[in-house]
Amino acid sequence: MSRGFRYTLIAVVAGVVLFVGGPWVYINFVREDAPESFVDQATATTVATGDTAAPTTVAASDTTESSVLSDPSGVWQVSADSQVGYRVDEVLFGQNVTAVGRTNAVVGSIEISGSEVIAAKFEVDMTTVTSDEPKRDAQFVSRIMDTLNYPTSSFVLDSPIALPADATSASVSHTARGTLTLRGATKTVELTVVSSVQDGRIVVVGEIPIVFSEWGIPNPSIPGITTEDSGVLEFNLVLER
Repeated sequence: MSRGFRYTLIAVVAGVVLFVGGPWVYINFVREDAPESFVDQATATTVATGDTAAPTTVAASDTTESSVLSDPSGVWQVSADSQVGYRVDEVLFGQNVTAVGRTNAVVGSIEISGSEVIAAKFEVDMTTVTSDEPKRDAQFVSRIMDTLNYPTSSFVLDSPIALPADATSASVSHTARGTLTLRGATKTVELTVVSSVQDGRIVVVGEIPIVFSEWGIPNPSIPGITTEDSGVLEFNLVLER
């Protein structure tokens, strides 16, 4: 074997190792893990099920004045601590990863009367959604979500949501039905949301499965990166009276 050929072979092998091993090293040792979903965080404690179910028993130390609402009636506004975003499973050069992008540029409110949420409306500035990858974000605002033409997404509640008699810090699940507008497409969706009271504020989390083709969203896959044909729209709404 000539010296030139041997050096060429070494260079090719080294290139293959870098091409295959580089992403593996980056994903497993450099890249931070995707943040936990809002729903998983909220349901880490026992969740009462059913629209009218009473919350599960809460330890005495948890049932402080700031974690109980005997009368939540009124209008509650979205606070700056709220977040909305997406979660999509990817295969990055053969490695499974979860892509997550989020923004706190969300506005809106809910109105509670007695034991029902009678109205709710939220709007998100999609141009501000970011992830841990600038290249992914560039694809998101251009080809994928076309935020130049569709800068906002919105959700409007279509039917009331029944609440338990006393809202507490225990997580409680509800079924919500509303109209979602995403990338210019508008559809009726039904989802499960989880609510709780934290420091006198109402926290509502949930997620909506999104099949890309049903919303006119191009598949995010690009050379070297493939995704599922669907993702999740997730939200963590922190509401103040």
